[in-house]
Amino acid sequence: MTGRPTLTQRRRDATRLEIARTAAALFAEQGAEATTAEEIAAAAGISLRTFYRYFSVKEDAVAPLLAAGGQRWVDLLAESPAELPLREALERSAVESLTPADDGAVEAMHWTRSLLRDPRLDGTWQRVHSASEERLRSVLADRCPEGADPLEIRLAAAAATAAIRVALEQWAASDAPVTGPGSPQDLGARCMRELTAGLRLWGRTAEAWPHGRSRTAADQLPPSSR
Repeated sequence: MTGRPTLTQRRRDATRLEIARTAAALFAEQGAEATTAEEIAAAAGISLRTFYRYFSVKEDAVAPLLAAGGQRWVDLLAESPAELPLREALERSAVESLTPADDGAVEAMHWTRSLLRDPRLDGTWQRVHSASEERLRSVLADRCPEGADPLEIRLAAAAATAAIRVALEQWAASDAPVTGPGSPQDLGARCMRELTAGLRLWGRTAEAWPHGRSRTAADQLPPSSR
């Protein structure tokens, strides 16, 4: 077993993303309140029944787009060198995830700005960030040796996720560009430093935990948080 998604799962993910892009374009043009699930399904070339197999409400149709940046951030953190200090790895991966790598990513950022300005999508946005926090918490735990306080790990995940949320909301409410001063990566770095500065977790080194890395802090978390 390699953990690679099956062909069926990859097709489902591709369909979800296509529906999300279609919904985002319609929401950006006419607002979530004025857009119906029927319109999204028709524009995406699927039946309404198929739409509801993927999303229970129309607002959640854009969740895959809103979640993509957070997923990339967590993946980058998980792949970062183990010897890199945790706080540095966290900030570096966050900034990289907020920096658009190509034209498609730039377009996604503009869609994100439009979606975050729509009050009807507040609930979807909050759910996306709650799920992102749980994934981040698990990755942080994996990087900490046995003996790390689960509460400190949870606080770090909550503070770091809040930093990205505040940065994106502040950017979306402004006319700042996608890159440069006032951009998501600029605000993200600032918010990350300020919201996580006082966390005790950053002051602990591998040597500070007497039992080393034979068992990680992830083992101390409830199964639902891993």
